Amino acid sequence: MTTVAKIFETMEWGPAPEARGPALDWIKAHSGRFGVFIGGQWIAPAAGDGFDTVNPATREVLARVSQAGEEDVDAAVKAAAHALPAWAALSGHARARHLYALARAVQKHSRLLAVLESLDNGKSIRETRDLDIPLVARHFYHHAGWAQLRETEFPGYGPVGVVGQIIPWNFPLLMVAWKVAPALAAGNTVVLKPAEFTPLTALCFAELAHDAGLPPGVLNVITGDGRTGKLLVDHPEVDKIAFTGSTEVGRQIRRATAGSGKKLTLELGGKSPFIVFEDADLDSVVEGVVDAIWFNQGQVCCAGSRLLVQEGVAGKLIPKLRARMEKLRVGDPLDKAIDMGAIVAPVQLERIRSLVDQGVAEGATMWQPTWACPTEGYFYPPTLFTDVAPAASIAQVEIFGPVLVSMTFRTPAEAVELANNTPYGLAASVWTENINLALDIAPKIKAGVVWINSTNLFDAAAGFGGYRESGFGREGGKEGMWEYLKRREAGSGKREEGVAEATLPASPFPLPDPTLPAIDRTPKLFIGGKQVRPDQGYSRKVSGPGGETVGEVGDGNRKDIRDAVEAAHQASGWGRGAGHARAQILYYIAENLSARADEFARRITAQTGAPADAAATEVAVSISRLFTYGAWADKYDGAVHHVPIRGVTLAMPEPIGVIGLAAPERFPLLGLISLVAPAIATGNTVIAIPSPAHPLSATDFYGVLETSDLPDGVINMVTGDRDALVRVLAEHLNVDAVWYWGTAAGVKAVEEASAGNMKRTWVSDQSAHPRDWLDGSRGEGQEFLRHATQVKNIWIPYGE
Repeated sequence: MTTVAKIFETMEWGPAPEARGPALDWIKAHSGRFGVFIGGQWIAPAAGDGFDTVNPATREVLARVSQAGEEDVDAAVKAAAHALPAWAALSGHARARHLYALARAVQKHSRLLAVLESLDNGKSIRETRDLDIPLVARHFYHHAGWAQLRETEFPGYGPVGVVGQIIPWNFPLLMVAWKVAPALAAGNTVVLKPAEFTPLTALCFAELAHDAGLPPGVLNVITGDGRTGKLLVDHPEVDKIAFTGSTEVGRQIRRATAGSGKKLTLELGGKSPFIVFEDADLDSVVEGVVDAIWFNQGQVCCAGSRLLVQEGVAGKLIPKLRARMEKLRVGDPLDKAIDMGAIVAPVQLERIRSLVDQGVAEGATMWQPTWACPTEGYFYPPTLFTDVAPAASIAQVEIFGPVLVSMTFRTPAEAVELANNTPYGLAASVWTENINLALDIAPKIKAGVVWINSTNLFDAAAGFGGYRESGFGREGGKEGMWEYLKRREAGSGKREEGVAEATLPASPFPLPDPTLPAIDRTPKLFIGGKQVRPDQGYSRKVSGPGGETVGEVGDGNRKDIRDAVEAAHQASGWGRGAGHARAQILYYIAENLSARADEFARRITAQTGAPADAAATEVAVSISRLFTYGAWADKYDGAVHHVPIRGVTLAMPEPIGVIGLAAPERFPLLGLISLVAPAIATGNTVIAIPSPAHPLSATDFYGVLETSDLPDGVINMVTGDRDALVRVLAEHLNVDAVWYWGTAAGVKAVEEASAGNMKRTWVSDQSAHPRDWLDGSRGEGQEFLRHATQVKNIWIPYGE
């Protein structure tokens, strides 16, 4: 099998003809013919039938793709069922590592995937490159976190089993991520059927996943039209169906699965309202409309296809909108200056034309820009209808094209009535400068997603799904994970019946030759992203279990602490950034630590005398812990409180600020990471004092941090006399909290010194109450996140 990894690793963007080359080379590597991807390998279809995929912009045939039949579907389901016990039995961390690898694979091959998506679907390269592919990677990163947290956040629940997933053609690869990422994170195995118009990126992703080490059978891809989808829906060994597509097909699937016991998620059609009140910023509204209906040529289930404008501003908005439409550019999707690409297929283009003609026949006024569309492909210009009756076909039927219908209203109540005058309920967009009005209207609209002064915003952390005939179930966020879980039967234990829990391997390694003299290392501190010499120029010897010297570290003092606090404050932007960005850094630290796992294990053994397997386990758990807090970085959310006023109260966890951390003596690497990781995951910056007896693991860790894109000053480390240094931190008026894990005398000193600015403290006498840092229930989790944050309550009254 020819792998993606061998094809144009270093390609650059260029003019349209050159940009497509690597994607076509990937297709040619398979001789332009694709079988189904089952059990980790390409398999020729049993029936030998197939169909052509066509580039919508040029009408050229891209590849011949299999029409999977009954034998192919059965083989894929059996491969998934065979792989299920081992995949479900993996630890959450092991599944998280696989999902993280998938995210990295998408990023490494992002250009290939972006071009292939544009060729196959016809959408603009600017959308696939800047929106679709980054969001695909984001979904796999985010759900790597849910894999890591599944046992603690969904106790008593396990995977559903074999999941059949059927996705549409409008976001081919993004729909793969929306479906596959949560399914795999929960421990399920997957049989995926992409749309017959756009199967290529799903097949490419399957190959990438295999190359990234995903076990055979965990992800299987079968291609074909609705007949293949029906075979998958009807298969008795499929435990869940997840479908995105038309409401008509959704109804058929609901009927077909009724009484079967299959779990079902349906994300169906929409006719979303775009409501503009008279106080809205009309220039922003115009750009919002462009994103709402002409993004992806209007081929979006939640497209803002119904423009509802308050009468007082309709006369101003419509001319602005027409002027903007004149400047939209339609053409070759691989041209980076293009706003709109091609319609996916002739059948869809004909449907759009037919509905537009029907709208004109029913008396609505149609307007299109004066420029002409390209004629060599399946293109359609942006179209605006005015004078539309609420009952008109174009106001009720999902056109799924670049067609906007406009209506007016007088009062907010009438706006809500018009918005809800549809059988659908997927999304809505509300535009007003009055927050009271916005928050009054949003709850009254029957839609699963409501955007305020924005539109078509998606993220892996936020659930997406509809009301009424737009389907049920959610994709994304914690609510999306529930769709792929089921309660375990009583007595089945933590894991599935008959499946042993995976354990961390012992990773033996050679110990260093004791007859050779050690290479001297100059002891330094880590402040402001740099290794710096201690202020006073002293060092401290570090002894091994037998009293022998195993190294030296810098002996920090009050001046070093002041420098570290200053560096931590200069990095305060860390807490204002996105949780996803913090998660990426934590995963990257784990990745770089993993590459040096044996080295860190040897260092632990040299310092503490721990057996090789125990040292390797400490490193492995440290890597897992970094993954845990990478997972939590974008998931430790606030809450909405229902208070006895007409409004809501938002409880938002915020970082404390600068936290001083004194690590425990035992577990020199794991103890340090267990404190630092939750603090920085929630947006704090830290000054850490490593284990006083075994600080070399921390000084080795400097090198990992320096190569992991961590902003300067987020983590600072000062070695030396732990109790003397932590007292300086506790007295410092620019330190916001101190965590201390040491002696009873140290606990008292920290709490007394903290009174200066009433800083928060979290202290523990480890001689009286030792903590087992290897224990996931005590060494990580929400206890640490609570101590790392403070809650701000924001009261928002609303209503007219």
